[in-house]
Amino acid sequence: MTPLVSILIPAYNAAPWIADTIKSALAQTWPKKEIIIVDDGSRDQTFQVAQWFASKDVSVVAQKNQGAAAARNKALQLCQGDYIQWLDADDLLSPDKVARQMAAAQEGQDKRRLLSCGWGYFMYRPARAKFIPSPLWCDLTPAEWLVRRWEHNLHMQTATWLVSRELTEAAGPWDTRLLNNDDGEYFCRVLKASSGVRFVSDARVFYRRAVSNRLSYVGRSNKKMEAHFLGIQLQMQVLRSLDDSERARAACLRRLQACVKCFYPERPDIVEQVQQQAYSFGGRLEILRLGIKYSWIEWLVGYRIARQLQLAYNKRKWAFLRWCDRLLFHIERRYELWKSFLIKASS
Repeated sequence: MTPLVSILIPAYNAAPWIADTIKSALAQTWPKKEIIIVDDGSRDQTFQVAQWFASKDVSVVAQKNQGAAAARNKALQLCQGDYIQWLDADDLLSPDKVARQMAAAQEGQDKRRLLSCGWGYFMYRPARAKFIPSPLWCDLTPAEWLVRRWEHNLHMQTATWLVSRELTEAAGPWDTRLLNNDDGEYFCRVLKASSGVRFVSDARVFYRRAVSNRLSYVGRSNKKMEAHFLGIQLQMQVLRSLDDSERARAACLRRLQACVKCFYPERPDIVEQVQQQAYSFGGRLEILRLGIKYSWIEWLVGYRIARQLQLAYNKRKWAFLRWCDRLLFHIERRYELWKSFLIKASS
């Protein structure tokens, strides 16, 4: 029998994007699928837009705002699939993404094999997505995958994974304490329960960067900083349960160095805990520096203000880039419509 694939879409204030996301799920060439959208108390028209697609294969439910992890757990409770495809409400799947990964899954007949694929950033124009291979884009053991991720400060986009029901149940539910980067902790547990990662090179995911305040953004929120720190601790526990070698500890140290800027200088208590962990791995944190461009500002006004200026500059830069890409998107779309009109008129 053909396995059922559940495409699960948690959504919050995603009205501008969710229609395209649902269309990419419906366009999957895999013949047997269900799509479940859980609106997590959106304050825009997300639920109403999603309802346009409701059918026997597309379920749309709403709940009070409880966070992304709770929405994912709700979708998981409702689904019936033999395999689970996670999809954030602003991202896209290539039409054959699920089919290509399912072909790989059926080759090996190993329900504990975790399937991944390549992904690329885009803003408004998926055709312009940039797919940049990383050391994670290959078949790997769970421990090797986790070590490489932190050695190179990498991540794998949520929708790249295709997970069997057996592996999903072994990993357990999403951790609702994690207000950001919940997927990093969740897939650590999935990896630990798996027999390894099978990378399917010709399947693709499109990761939208048009949203300025993504779930992964920590910012200056105390709750998010505490949740981010907790998530890192949980992920380190998983890695060290699989591999406690010198190389793995060095990877953990590298991760601590990369994350400390999320807590400094607002949370010296967390910074101290991170430093103590660094000592336990046989190293210490380097002094935070903002780079040559901001070094003179840091010298004049201190790290805190220089960091705020850096964040403000980056925010404005990305806003400008998004505006440019959106403008080009509308120009290209109008050009295609005009070209289509001329072809029809000439015929």
